[in-house]
Amino acid sequence: MADPVIGRRGVLAGGAALGLSGAVGAAGPGPVAPRGLLSGDRMDPAGDDSGRLLPPPPPGYWPYRGVSGPGRPVTAGSARGGWVSGLPDVRYRGPDAVPYPVAPWKDADGKDADGGAMVRDRLLPPLRPIHDVHLRDPVICVGHDGRYYMTGSGGDNIWATNDGIELWRSDDLARWDYLGLVWSFDRDGTWEKPWRTRKGVAFRAVWAPEIHFIGGNYYLTHSVSRAGVGLLRSATGRPEGPYVHAFSPTKPIRSGIDATLFADRDGSVWFVAGSADEILPLKPDLSGAAGPWVPMTAVAWDLDPRHHRRECAAKGYRHLGYEGATMFRRGDIYYLGVVDRYDDRYSWAMWMSDRPTGPWRDRHEVPGCGGGNVFRDRRGRWWTTFFGNDDASPFREKPGLARIDFAPDGRVRFAKDQPFATGGRA
Repeated sequence: MADPVIGRRGVLAGGAALGLSGAVGAAGPGPVAPRGLLSGDRMDPAGDDSGRLLPPPPPGYWPYRGVSGPGRPVTAGSARGGWVSGLPDVRYRGPDAVPYPVAPWKDADGKDADGGAMVRDRLLPPLRPIHDVHLRDPVICVGHDGRYYMTGSGGDNIWATNDGIELWRSDDLARWDYLGLVWSFDRDGTWEKPWRTRKGVAFRAVWAPEIHFIGGNYYLTHSVSRAGVGLLRSATGRPEGPYVHAFSPTKPIRSGIDATLFADRDGSVWFVAGSADEILPLKPDLSGAAGPWVPMTAVAWDLDPRHHRRECAAKGYRHLGYEGATMFRRGDIYYLGVVDRYDDRYSWAMWMSDRPTGPWRDRHEVPGCGGGNVFRDRRGRWWTTFFGNDDASPFREKPGLARIDFAPDGRVRFAKDQPFATGGRA
């Protein structure tokens, strides 16, 4: 299908048109509908990025839908392409017409957004999506009934808005049923509910929600950029919820994004977020903290600039990663995955330790697979989720799965058998 393209008429004034630039304060004018917001417009570098609270914007302020919806099985026509979300651009290639303006699929150098260089270079298996739905940061867990539950960052454009947290269910990881919007800002939100200023525009979206089944109940971690992270629990014990705050209902647990949980074999549960600089022990019933935040560090740092995004130079490359933390345990080895850029690939920087609090060692790349989780299925197979977050990916912003196994020294590597790759069989 030909790329639907809107001309790049740069008329967005992220400050003046929106009433959001200039001095930052606790109060100020409400948002004005960005009538000039078209794909390719330049953002205002002086736009308000403070997270200042705003009244709700008027209807039609954003053209984006707040949910991704059910999706559908993947076909030959939807195995590639997808979405590239952002501000002010949204890029899309697929079989459907979308109700918002989109930018060209090719960049200024003529390269496709789903160029697939990682597959050609044999860094990544030739993955295909497990479901044709717009979903970033996919996370999958095994539930009480042995079925699989998936969530992630939904809606048309998470850099602008979405409605909350959606959930899907599967018996086999291949066919997915939609359970709907299980948590919403307007119905369920407390500290999350207000709109905030971000990059000079009015913003409200859940980022990187995760579902966990721990101690006989379901929990959702979630984050709102420019606000913070939180933890929700099912009030009914069912994956569909409804969900309420497990603790800290009136304010975020802390600032940041990308919260996750790790449940150890001894019953201890840990809360981690973002770049995993610290880890928080939780009470057995997850109703609050069981102690203070514990700093995490490494035995030795990877100081190769090619293994970090450029902004990490300010820390001298002495950090675990910069976002998207996840944790799991295999045998006596604890694993911590944190996103970093390897030669600009959006990848897990995977670490190993003998304790959940570190110190961490043996940093290594799992190419292209950052921003999700690692889990073990009912048959004992290990998987990492994938969603295609750079131009070297074979598809963009759809949920995918890669089977992993482990080298003799414990490092994570891709398995030879890939049921969700081209030619594979689930």
